[in-house]
Amino acid sequence: MTDNKSGKTLTLKKKVATPDANNDGERRKRAGGRARQVAQLERERGKVSAARAVTQEKSGLEASEQVRRQDAEPRQRRRRESDTVRQEPDTPRIAVRQPRRPAQAEIFPVFTPCPQGLEEALVAEMQALGFADAEPARAGCRFHTDWTGILRANLYSRLATRVLVQVAHAPVRHEDDILELARQTPWERWFGAEQTLRVDTSAIRSPMQSLQYCNLRAKDGICDRLREREGERPDIDTVRPDARVHLFLSEDSATLYLDTSGESLFKRGWRLDKGEAPLRENLAAGLLALSDWDPSQALLDPFCGGGTILIEAAWIALGVPAGIWRPFGFERLRNHDARHWRNIKDEARSHIATRLDSPLVGYDLNPEAIEAAKANMERAWLTPDSIRFEVGNARSVQPPASSGWLVTNPPYGERMPDDDPELWSAWAQNLKQHYSGWQVGVITSDHDLPRQMRLKPRRRHPLYNGALDCRLFIFEMVQDSYRKEKK
Repeated sequence: MTDNKSGKTLTLKKKVATPDANNDGERRKRAGGRARQVAQLERERGKVSAARAVTQEKSGLEASEQVRRQDAEPRQRRRRESDTVRQEPDTPRIAVRQPRRPAQAEIFPVFTPCPQGLEEALVAEMQALGFADAEPARAGCRFHTDWTGILRANLYSRLATRVLVQVAHAPVRHEDDILELARQTPWERWFGAEQTLRVDTSAIRSPMQSLQYCNLRAKDGICDRLREREGERPDIDTVRPDARVHLFLSEDSATLYLDTSGESLFKRGWRLDKGEAPLRENLAAGLLALSDWDPSQALLDPFCGGGTILIEAAWIALGVPAGIWRPFGFERLRNHDARHWRNIKDEARSHIATRLDSPLVGYDLNPEAIEAAKANMERAWLTPDSIRFEVGNARSVQPPASSGWLVTNPPYGERMPDDDPELWSAWAQNLKQHYSGWQVGVITSDHDLPRQMRLKPRRRHPLYNGALDCRLFIFEMVQDSYRKEKK
């Protein structure tokens, strides 16, 4: 059915929101309570977001700090281990080191042989050099020291013949025990197959039948040891070897020594003109020691020969070490430290005096002996005014000072002239008349000498000059006691 009246049709359409020109697309502002509620919610959301951001930032910083610390710990540990402390930038860097334990030096037992009769004097010398445990032994002295002490003993000792380092000791019953002892000793520490070797053997009350065979057994043991470890045996050289070994046999034991000296220590390196029946240098130094010579006082030798006693005295007074100008065996060993040895010698040279304060005078009847003495003095690096050597007769020579020491090795034994039976009495007369206040030391194999000189010795010391059984007689020429005696 149709209605003729104009009708309207009802339709519902969705309204399209049109943006506000003044708002530029922002949401429509609210007013009233609803607006306050929305604003409150937005503020709460902002606080939560800010707190979350702060928390994340803090967590990131802590993580970074932890990583930084982990990275820094090894560096700090290394810095602590280097024992250094870094100061402020404006202060100098100071290294602070923890005290370190000094390296424990190896200590060796040492035996220093000497002329028989000088044992006590050698002990006193070694103790003066700093070897406090030095004690006398048969024809020598024993003590303990490190390797530097061994070098110093070689350099300074005036009385020792050698410095021997004990490297092995064991009981032995037969020669094969010697072979085994030598084979078990670590010789490669000291020398090798590329060096030459010499072995010497001595004994006291040993039951071994042949020392020569014992010497061969020791030599074979050393060579076998080096061949096993280094593939080759050392060559033997009995004249100038690189290494020397000494085997000493007692009643029931054997001791092996490494010789650190080389040639005997009495060979100072200056004496070529020995003269007739020369006195060894270490025995000459021993005479001065046993005579209690004061290096600040005058010294006279009326039978000077090649000048050995006076040259030794000059070196003592000047402080010249006995071995300062000679080579040593230890310089050829494997463990030799040339720089350390040079420093020891330089320090010793720095204490040598340049002049003598008291006269040293030598006389001899033989002009050739006086020329030899002067040549020896020059080779000993002494100036011509150090010692006065002159041709003179002991019967008449006058003392060079009002008091002093006379130490001499007069002719005796084969050196005693057959055509001069009055020598001792005439010389004694000169001493009695002109040497009052002097100390006189005379070494001789004639034990009857004091009676011939009509002098009473204050002391007497048994000594051996080589194989000769001698005595060192000490006389004190008392003031005015002999002046009235004419014959």
